[in-house]
Amino acid sequence: MVTNVPVITIDGPSGVGKGTLCKELSKELKWNILDSGAIYRVLAFLAIRDQININSKDSLIQLVSHLVNLHFIFENNKMKIILKKTDISMDIRNQKISDVASRIALLPCLRKAILNFQRSFRLLPGLIAEGRDMGTIIFPDALVKIFLDANTKTRTKRRMLQLQKNGVNVNFDQLLLQIQERDKRDYHRVVSPLIIADDVFIINSTHMSKQKVMEAALHYTYLKLTRA
Repeated sequence: MVTNVPVITIDGPSGVGKGTLCKELSKELKWNILDSGAIYRVLAFLAIRDQININSKDSLIQLVSHLVNLHFIFENNKMKIILKKTDISMDIRNQKISDVASRIALLPCLRKAILNFQRSFRLLPGLIAEGRDMGTIIFPDALVKIFLDANTKTRTKRRMLQLQKNGVNVNFDQLLLQIQERDKRDYHRVVSPLIIADDVFIINSTHMSKQKVMEAALHYTYLKLTRA
């Protein structure tokens, strides 16, 4: 692992706004981005497309070889995910993909298989990594660790608005149940559960605007950078 490149980790549960904060920090600092959840979404997308049994560990591990064709492109304040020259950014954002991604993320062998791929994003001038185990497992030596949280109903409303913006209509109660189930899997999985690191800055965004969340994160980040 390259340890001389600064890293900011943003961990937290589903629908809390990690991606938005990650993009805004990247825009401000001009650092690279790692959307770890997108990696699992791509693998879920490939599994569904190729009709692979998600209970077959060997078959899922074979899909990891496709990650060399994966590119994250940040432009116009938007993240594009390119797989073999094809933009699949929208294809991996539906609820079915999200559910499958959550399930395969439980597999220790799969998490181990993509570990080095995730760490390969650690390049100068710095990296902003978002996920669920970025500050605890992937980059435990990160200079800045942020845990972004919000209550379940608030996260459901935000995810619903996000999906509607992308042209996907969902039922609030059904989405709430899906997010609660996702939380249960994330917090209680055996390997790399969603936990709050000891050296983390917690932001509860339940009653905060995106601007206030950004201001809090930037203030803490600059404080840590000046002390480094």
